Amino acid sequence: MLLTHCLAFCAALTSHHQGEDTGMFDRLLHERPDLAPTIAKLVEDHGLITSILSRVGDLAAVAARSDGSALDAVGRELDGLMAIMESHFAYEERAISAALDAGVADNGWSDMVFRFGDAPS
Repeated sequence: MLLTHCLAFCAALTSHHQGEDTGMFDRLLHERPDLAPTIAKLVEDHGLITSILSRVGDLAAVAARSDGSALDAVGRELDGLMAIMESHFAYEERAISAALDAGVADNGWSDMVFRFGDAPS
């Protein structure tokens, strides 16, 4: 059960970040090139988060086959993920919410960001 929920969460978050990277951020850069350094930092964060999600998935798979002692490692990775995600979301809010609130033409990027199905290829 842990592995199933973990993989679903990891897939949804990865899909969301890919949608931001290839949809919303591209559109923002087109309309607000001054946000390039900010967007580069957010994309960098997404890469770090993807690495952690991969480790969490691997550790959850090990934990699912173990006597439960491997759960501590999953917990530590999730604690780190939570700290990074809180910082990432706060930065993202401060850095780009005003630009989004001002109106960024939606050329389909919102579907890419808020769809929680399969990750785009």
